Amino acid sequence: MMSLGGIGNLDYTVILCSRMQETRAFYSDIMGFQIDEDQENWVSFRVGAALLTLRPRGFWSVCDDGPRPQGSAAVQLAFRVPLEAVDRSHQELITKGVPILREPTDLPKWRHRTLFFRDPEDNIIEIYAEY
Repeated sequence: MMSLGGIGNLDYTVILCSRMQETRAFYSDIMGFQIDEDQENWVSFRVGAALLTLRPRGFWSVCDDGPRPQGSAAVQLAFRVPLEAVDRSHQELITKGVPILREPTDLPKWRHRTLFFRDPEDNIIEIYAEY
């Protein structure tokens, strides 16, 4: 019989949205993620084997997410890419007008090259590569 300690996968992540359409456009148009399901109050993107899903903030039939201070991140999402893709992603984001929190930086302690920016919900997005 499986228990919580037997969980082996994170199948999908749900981002709670105050700016649903803008966030949908960000993940579709800026990040280039493929839409898997597209409903008015539920949009899922296929990212590898997982789903990244958006839903509006506020009351929902299964739970209420409660208030969140404006301008604060609710989550940090990290997407691993090949090493050369970090700098290419940086240039692509600049071209698309996305403000950068921290330009590509090597973090020797973790052996990562990282790039940080935000989505329209103020979540922190990290593109990183291991080296």
